[in-house]
Amino acid sequence: MQHGAYGRRRFIRDHGRVALAAMLAQSAGVGAAWAQSDYPNRTIRMIVPFGAGSATDILTRHIEPSMSHTLGQKIVIDNRAGANGITGAQLVKPAAADGYTLCMGSTSSHSIVAAMRPNSMPYDIQADFSAIGLAAKSANLIAVHPSVPAKNLRELIEYSKTQPQGLSFASSPVGSSNNLAGEMLRLQGAKLVSVPYNNISQGVTDVLAGHVPILIYTVALLPYVREGRLRGIATLSERRLTQAPDLPTATEQGIPMVATAWFGMFGPAKLPAGVRDKLSSALRHAIDDQGVKQKLIEAGLEPEYLAPAQFETFIARDIALWKDVVQRAGVKTES
Repeated sequence: MQHGAYGRRRFIRDHGRVALAAMLAQSAGVGAAWAQSDYPNRTIRMIVPFGAGSATDILTRHIEPSMSHTLGQKIVIDNRAGANGITGAQLVKPAAADGYTLCMGSTSSHSIVAAMRPNSMPYDIQADFSAIGLAAKSANLIAVHPSVPAKNLRELIEYSKTQPQGLSFASSPVGSSNNLAGEMLRLQGAKLVSVPYNNISQGVTDVLAGHVPILIYTVALLPYVREGRLRGIATLSERRLTQAPDLPTATEQGIPMVATAWFGMFGPAKLPAGVRDKLSSALRHAIDDQGVKQKLIEAGLEPEYLAPAQFETFIARDIALWKDVVQRAGVKTES
């Protein structure tokens, strides 16, 4: 009898513990779900890892009003420039995965750095961030001074081979997408000498003056092409640009080259799916807004939204592309 009573008491006690544990687990789940459904309930910090006036900064400031309105909370932009975007991007890694610290990353901060700094990165691009969505791309163009006789990309490659020292090309610093585009062109047989500029405006000035024959940069070159001060040779995008429908892509000319800068939103790793999806939806809404879209196009950007899963695939492919270019071209990397 005593043994039976003890067994019943033990059963009741253990059953109570299981029920309590289940109740607590359910409560925690409801709490987490409520936290996500209540998001956001305060100001969101958006780190832009480049300076004011940069393409990343311009993009973020154009989409911020729409995103803030959709989310019902203000997004505050925090410019933290340095080290090709690494300085700002690394601030997101240790942040709480609650959606209140985000980053508008780019090709430089979330792709090319993996190729240029294989052994000295302060973060793992794919493991330390949650991909929220692609926002836009910015194609690189190849343009030449009018004194260069080449009218298309194949002619430019052949002409470069006739020059004893090759042809110099101006671009942004080593490790930028347009600088590596020159390395891509070299892999296609062009005889080129890289002339990277920390201040690309000076590079543009030197090409306009005829001191450097080739310039690889963004659609910011188009006004000079329209004025006849530069000759457009090719766009390095997957398709012709809205801003330059008459300029053929390199691929159309039989040279398979795509070297496009891109801009996308990230949060810390393990961002709750509900929070991530709210942010991604707000980003898509901003990109789809015709007024915002027109401003981005006028700024030289090609609005293009990708959802989180597609954006992750896109990033993995882009990282692999630049690692391949750096390795095959023998570009010096940082240890």
